[in-house]
Amino acid sequence: MKSVSNWALSFFSDQLSRRAVSDSYLWATAISLLLILLFHIFLSTKFRFFTSSSPSPTESVSHAVNSQSRISKLVSDEDLKYLIENLEETNDSTEIWENVIHKSNDRISYTAKRCKPKDGGGPMKYLSVTVFEDCSAEIVRDFYMDNDYRKLWDKTVVEHEQLQVDSSSGIEIGRTVKKFPLLTSREYVLAWRLWQGKDKFYCFTKECDHNMVPRQRKYVRVSYFRSGWRIRQVPGRNACEIKMFHQENAGLNVEMAKLAFSKGIWSYVCKMENALCKYIATSHRTQGPILSAVTLMKKVPSELETQTDNVTASIGTSSGEGLLSHVVAKQKKNLRKPSKKLIAKGLVLVGGAICLSRGHSVLGAKVALAYLLTKLNKRGTSLNQTTQNTSI
Repeated sequence: MKSVSNWALSFFSDQLSRRAVSDSYLWATAISLLLILLFHIFLSTKFRFFTSSSPSPTESVSHAVNSQSRISKLVSDEDLKYLIENLEETNDSTEIWENVIHKSNDRISYTAKRCKPKDGGGPMKYLSVTVFEDCSAEIVRDFYMDNDYRKLWDKTVVEHEQLQVDSSSGIEIGRTVKKFPLLTSREYVLAWRLWQGKDKFYCFTKECDHNMVPRQRKYVRVSYFRSGWRIRQVPGRNACEIKMFHQENAGLNVEMAKLAFSKGIWSYVCKMENALCKYIATSHRTQGPILSAVTLMKKVPSELETQTDNVTASIGTSSGEGLLSHVVAKQKKNLRKPSKKLIAKGLVLVGGAICLSRGHSVLGAKVALAYLLTKLNKRGTSLNQTTQNTSI
């Protein structure tokens, strides 16, 4: 009995000693972790103390001056030259353009085509010509640049604000937020500049960054934007033509963007024409900022003015006739050269007709030839109808 009690005492004392050792290890581990945590907190606090100190007034003023000096270089005469080359289509004759739309009514006509860059880089290029009846080039210029009025008629524009204007260069910077159906709203931070020629106006716009507009997660910042237009009076008519070049990467699927443009652009253009009519009829239009790219418009350099006069005289385009002739020429080319699909159908028909004529190949060939001629004749008729419908 005594031996059992001694064994029990030794067993319990052993368990107690083990538990004591285990508890000591737990306490040591907890204390170590606590010390490590306190050490990290100390280091991070010290790091923030030395790095997040507010800049001095001198540093802030210096940053603002640097920003003001950079703005004058955002949009240059080289950008105007690039715009003219694209508008006159003299920069690359090997580009393959796809016709998108040509529609018109009594008040407005619109023609557009697009081109994928040859190197595969960059967004789709668009080239369009819009002709407004019964208006002047000055009115259309003011209408296009009136961002306050645009917020009233263009329901895609959620916000717009002027950020900065450089009085020496005439460059204006602004921020615009546009809503996209079922997608995150897009934020545009853009710089633009206007030039005045002998009988025309130019504007070129590109993306930029500005310290007043930090990136926000609730918007998708448009990373690439190149857009510009030329506005001029249509010779011999009380009408105004605006020819536009546009490239934009808004983070959309390419095919989705193409479909949205093709299906929605005509409705948008008609809405824009209605807004222009109201803009003209309003005796006291919405007044924008005192200083803007319009009030600070620059003259087109003489060498670029001469270049545009020579190109315009050589191609003789007006009122969208250049784009329209391109559409008709391509359709005529398709008419002269039957499609592979039509030829394949004809060959299948030839074979079938030969079999049905029980070996009389001459009879079968005549039947197939008659079918092909009928198809080509229908295509010729549709081309003539299309040409008549697309005339301005």
